[in-house]
Amino acid sequence: MKTYTYTEKKDTRSGFGAGLTELGRTNPNVVALCADLIGSLKMDKFIEENPERFFQIGIAEANMMSIAAGLTIGGKIPFTGTFANFSTGRVYDQIRQSIAYSNKNVKICASHAGLTLGEDGATHQILEDIGLMKMLPGMTVINTCDYNQTKAATIAIAEHEGPVYLRFGRPAVPVFTPEDQKFEIGKAITLTEGTDVTIVATGHLVWEALEASKALHQKGISAEVINIHTIKPLDEQAILNSVAKTGCVVTAEEHNILGGLGESVARTLALHKPTPQEFVATNDTFGESGTPAQLMEKYGLNSTSIVEKAKTVIQRKQ
Repeated sequence: MKTYTYTEKKDTRSGFGAGLTELGRTNPNVVALCADLIGSLKMDKFIEENPERFFQIGIAEANMMSIAAGLTIGGKIPFTGTFANFSTGRVYDQIRQSIAYSNKNVKICASHAGLTLGEDGATHQILEDIGLMKMLPGMTVINTCDYNQTKAATIAIAEHEGPVYLRFGRPAVPVFTPEDQKFEIGKAITLTEGTDVTIVATGHLVWEALEASKALHQKGISAEVINIHTIKPLDEQAILNSVAKTGCVVTAEEHNILGGLGESVARTLALHKPTPQEFVATNDTFGESGTPAQLMEKYGLNSTSIVEKAKTVIQRKQ
């Protein structure tokens, strides 16, 4: 089986910062807005090189979304930056009414998503943001897995016409995707091929899925791992092609079991190919304070849980 290794760990938010900096050098229409979190969103270099194309809105996230919507009318491509909780739940009305409804070309860039925000706790963590955003008509939803993929996605969404929600995180995670990758919105990536079970993962759980596939291989189980960086539009054909071989699927995400990737996959299977499915996700709960490692362990968002769910779903198809 194909195996993946890494030589360093980097936070995905730094990939966003690197991508935004490159866009500042190559696309004069790109502008950036921030809600008083420049350092956390790694926007410093873009600001240093393009001070006239940056707007510090302060702790006024709803105002930031409305300003971003207005900037698109003049042909600008605004990238907003704040924590995922404040990029979605706090400003949902402005996103729905001012951005999504009129298909404004705003790129909503959200850091510190999921449980791995860590010690700041449940008030700052968000586990329902994918569900909120994928329900908005016309909204593209992207959840990247490492530094390189986040940088590539940031650059790619500037060329996409229409609103985008780009979700990334705070902790340093393994860098295992190619540095020179071409990011294709809506196109899944098959990382390993297998015949016994399909593992469909997104975000930080992609690396955990790869670790799970290695553990399953040692048990004589062949797992196919698919990296779903774009949750909407979902690459349904890639999923259907895979389950046609394996006959069962595990979905893995740092998100609520309600409204996330797992539900999108379940809908696809229900419509086209009913297939046994198990879910690795938080189970209708808020998070809490703790280190990222502690929280991922407590809520079962790791390779161990993926292995157990894989064994369960394989039994269900027999």
